[in-house]
Amino acid sequence: MTRRDILMDIYNRLFEAFGPQHWWPGETPFEVMIGAILTQNTAWKNVEKAIARLKGEGIMEPEGLAQVKMGRLANLIRASGYYNQKARKIVHFMRFLRDEYGLNIKKMKKEGLLSLREKLLRINGIGPETADSILLYALEMPIFVVDGYTYRVFSRHALLAEDTTYEDMQALFMDNLLHDAKMFNEYHALIVRLGHAFCRKTPLCPLGDSPHSGQNCPLEDLLP
Repeated sequence: MTRRDILMDIYNRLFEAFGPQHWWPGETPFEVMIGAILTQNTAWKNVEKAIARLKGEGIMEPEGLAQVKMGRLANLIRASGYYNQKARKIVHFMRFLRDEYGLNIKKMKKEGLLSLREKLLRINGIGPETADSILLYALEMPIFVVDGYTYRVFSRHALLAEDTTYEDMQALFMDNLLHDAKMFNEYHALIVRLGHAFCRKTPLCPLGDSPHSGQNCPLEDLLP
């Protein structure tokens, strides 16, 4: 089997097991962007609380959030953890959005993927995973998002080396699959679902020592 065949087999197994994930949860592209920053190093339920506070203040839109002082913003997003750092990152992002695109998301979306990605990565506090989440989930651009779950699942199945980089992980998908934003969206969301359900730090399959091992992970028979 080619790498493309293997990747599509994994995708099909996960989709059959878990179904569509409807990710990323957000009412607007802008909300998804802010959620991508807030979700760093925290559970999504904490992000939802922070977003609810911003909505309650009536500032979950570019013009409103761009006017908020850092101290007040930090207090509003306290539930997301690391709130001072994240407030600073959001302020830097809002400054970028204002200076480059006049707070206009549609104008931002018209920029080329690679050019926009380079600009996002120059923002203080925006790393590859956050930048790619903004591109894929908020702007529907065809780039594959990888994270700790991607590394865990695919290294355990001997498709990634232990010392692989973010770029190497991303290339595994970008070099072997059609560049389809909807499929990339679903694939990454399914990997995260698998990580929550089976491929945990102590895996719930024959690789693990958990008493719950062997609960029929959809990829179990693909283990090397």
